[in-house]
Amino acid sequence: MKLGRRAVLRGMAAGGLVSVGLPLLEIMLSSNGTALADGSALPSPFISWFFGNGVRLSRFEPAKVGANWDLSEELAPLANVKDYITVCTGLKNRCNNQITHHEGMTVFNGYSFTDWNGGLYSKAGGPTIDQVIADKIADKTSVKSIQVGVSKRRSIMDSGTTMFAMSHRGPNEPLFPEFNPQNVWQTLFGLRLDAREMRVSVLDSVNQDLTRLKTRLGTADRQRLDAHLTGVAELQAKINSPASACTSFDKPTETNADIAGNEPIVNVNKVQSDLLVYALSCDITRVASLFFIGGAAETTYSDLGQTTGHHYNTHQASMQAQVHDGVVYQMTRLAYLLEKMKATVDPLGLNMLETSLVYISTDCSEGFTHSIDRQPIILAGHRRNKLIYPGIHYQAVPMPDTAGNTSDVLLSVLQAYDPSATSVGGDSAGSTTPLTAIKGSAA
Repeated sequence: MKLGRRAVLRGMAAGGLVSVGLPLLEIMLSSNGTALADGSALPSPFISWFFGNGVRLSRFEPAKVGANWDLSEELAPLANVKDYITVCTGLKNRCNNQITHHEGMTVFNGYSFTDWNGGLYSKAGGPTIDQVIADKIADKTSVKSIQVGVSKRRSIMDSGTTMFAMSHRGPNEPLFPEFNPQNVWQTLFGLRLDAREMRVSVLDSVNQDLTRLKTRLGTADRQRLDAHLTGVAELQAKINSPASACTSFDKPTETNADIAGNEPIVNVNKVQSDLLVYALSCDITRVASLFFIGGAAETTYSDLGQTTGHHYNTHQASMQAQVHDGVVYQMTRLAYLLEKMKATVDPLGLNMLETSLVYISTDCSEGFTHSIDRQPIILAGHRRNKLIYPGIHYQAVPMPDTAGNTSDVLLSVLQAYDPSATSVGGDSAGSTTPLTAIKGSAA
């Protein structure tokens, strides 16, 4: 007997239908375990992750290149997943125009921005890489792609849509991030958690369907399902429980509401990351983006004792130590997502960093200069050996020169999901030459 990948547990709760997605189980695989039971390819999710205002290049770029590289100060939080990390530095973002920050978003789509009016206004020049990949791999999922955010602070100077969304279907179709984890849960799992009368457990409501399913599973699948459902229960409890003693007991949480004027960044990042990993493991969606802190945004890292915004700090020569601390803080939040993915293992014994790919970048190389020369890109995971593993540090040329094209990395990523792709983006910012140095044995 086989089980379809789209199978879910169903039940009734509070007068409505509740469904709980399932992880990948052995019963869903073909006889040799190399494909799904219906012959289609095994899921290989894609995530894009954005952090604003660049880095401190002297403390971010690793000193060594190639396979024997060491993590830099600002990349140190990624130590537990280093084998899955490839860092690309020294490349030039070749956006036609430059405003400040706007052109940096070209690293996510390979297009120069459009509708520039000479001021701080623009729109994305074309679809972002996550949406190009979604068109290729997400046709069978219930949610084509999901966009989530962590810090709600926006740039007070910029306008248009380029700076306020990482994902775009096109110049006039921005996909804005959702900052409230409860709304993200609703989109992914179809459950309303904001109704006060909703006290019944999700898992209780699907118990009958769960009992029937367990009679069809082998021992390994039962253990995997039990672990998955334990995680779902913990995630629901995390969303429903008070975030801190400062939050009124009667108010729903986690809603990403400020606490005493400060954003609950650490907790929101955890919940949003957990939601994405569970949704990807259930194959509810295969494409996601996480907008950690906006470009040129006014996010203040109060957890670090900072009282001024990260964007402000990047433009003050006397505050560069605080900028460094902010970058380390961002990489620590990224590490939470990547370590969660590494801990999520499928029936073939592969963790999610082995089956997936995460594309990470920012909107400039250094906020102090607004430069897009040497704009860094981090790749996590290798998408079933489509990218190199263990990861490397690829550097185009030594400082201060720049060479190549950041969109070459984009094309290599796209070809990991669509081997027939011959180009990405357009105009001078686009690429027809993938970066072969980062390709893996299965490319």
